[in-house]
Amino acid sequence: MIDLDVILLVGAVVLIIAILAARLGSGFGLPSLLLFLGLGMLLGTDGVGGIAFDDADLAHAIGFAALVLILAEGGLTTKWSEIRPVIGPALVLATLGIVVSVALMTAFGYYVLGLDLWVAVLLGAVVSPTDAAAVFSVLRHVPVPHRLRGMLEAESGLNDAPTVLLVTLASGLAAGHAAEGGPATIAVLAVLELVGGLVIGAVMGWIGVQFLRRVALPSSGLYPLTTLGWAVLAYGVTSAAHASGFAAVYVCAVLLGNAQLPHRAATRSFVEGIGWIAQIGLFVMLGLLATPSRVTLQAALVGGAAGLFLTFVARPLSVWICLRWFKIRLREQAFLSWAGLRGAVPIVLATVPLADGIENGLFFFDVVLVFVVVFTCLQAPTLPFLARRLGLVDDAVARDVEVEAAPLDQIAADLLQVRVPAGSRLAGIEVGELRLPPNTVVSLIIRAAKPFNPAAGERIKIGDELLIVSPTSTRQLAEDRLHELARAGRLARWRRQPST
Repeated sequence: MIDLDVILLVGAVVLIIAILAARLGSGFGLPSLLLFLGLGMLLGTDGVGGIAFDDADLAHAIGFAALVLILAEGGLTTKWSEIRPVIGPALVLATLGIVVSVALMTAFGYYVLGLDLWVAVLLGAVVSPTDAAAVFSVLRHVPVPHRLRGMLEAESGLNDAPTVLLVTLASGLAAGHAAEGGPATIAVLAVLELVGGLVIGAVMGWIGVQFLRRVALPSSGLYPLTTLGWAVLAYGVTSAAHASGFAAVYVCAVLLGNAQLPHRAATRSFVEGIGWIAQIGLFVMLGLLATPSRVTLQAALVGGAAGLFLTFVARPLSVWICLRWFKIRLREQAFLSWAGLRGAVPIVLATVPLADGIENGLFFFDVVLVFVVVFTCLQAPTLPFLARRLGLVDDAVARDVEVEAAPLDQIAADLLQVRVPAGSRLAGIEVGELRLPPNTVVSLIIRAAKPFNPAAGERIKIGDELLIVSPTSTRQLAEDRLHELARAGRLARWRRQPST
């Protein structure tokens, strides 16, 4: 009999440990997913927990559900202003780039590694997509131009859709299931599913925006729930229509996240929390499914060889082929190649052949696991160093501030929390010189853990935390002004920083 009290106790302990691990990982520049994965392994049959978990079908279902939530969170927190200028190259990377990468990996797997043809295709399809969660968590600490960050962000959000279609097809063929029609028919169906997902996602997003702008819900806490639920609904509707649900949920979420909806700040905080829960649950589960003692030398060698070829040949070539038409400089292409991190998506997709029962499915899973762990540990911590070596560190981005906002519903205002980082040009500016929008006031400064109400002549210092109250109607103007001051200092009164 299942003891619910024990389950709740263990679940709470795992959650707290995972949160502490995320804090630890951010200090070393590692994606938290690796620590969550290690926690799952620690709880598994090879660890101290001794929990046995080998249900591939359940892992597949939970994995896809978690990916839906992670994509929804990514779309709802993505700024359209950052990805709009680079949506063209990002879309090419997410489609043509995947095709090129899969083709190169297939040739390598078939001719060099000696895999069966469809298993080689499957390997290429599983490891080619970049992972949104890994990219977002690492790039947050790398001050590169917004257009590079936006390109990687959009690519990571869009490349899941074509990859899932290809993995499902290749896994079925590797398991011996015949496909209907020839390669041309399959390619046309894949394109139609992708386009259908984008269109249905856009329609669902537009309807959701109109609905949420007009509906009066009895509690502010229902708006974040409704927003996230609508994005998941877009996935369900699109999948029922036999189109790409992953493309739909991301596009729908981007539209919802960038519309002027009620309680946007609360919605953002809520979906970020849901995204963290989805990542923690997903990788702890995958860690339970993984068994380190089962990983053979052959699996490690195959995973290492595949990772080397993808990282140093397939990914750079696919980036060059896709971006040479957009006049992206070679050093920027080099950074985009190295920053194409793998994480949740490849490991989740590796559960598809397990669920389909292909021969040596566990070996295939172990190969992907080795690949993701080794090369994420190699690439993620070195991204800041590479950005500096390539001359891509954007001083304006490094000086910028992060603005957290919380609604104050009773007075139709928002509370902005701003921390002044090292190098920010907000430092040295007097409070009275900020020139914020009308009725926007700096109500509190926290300096060295001591709060005080600042006078107009108080100079802002590095490390200060500012609490600013702004009317909801002018909150965005206040945020824009703070970003400009952080980058340009007092001169922001006379000139606007060029977009990067």
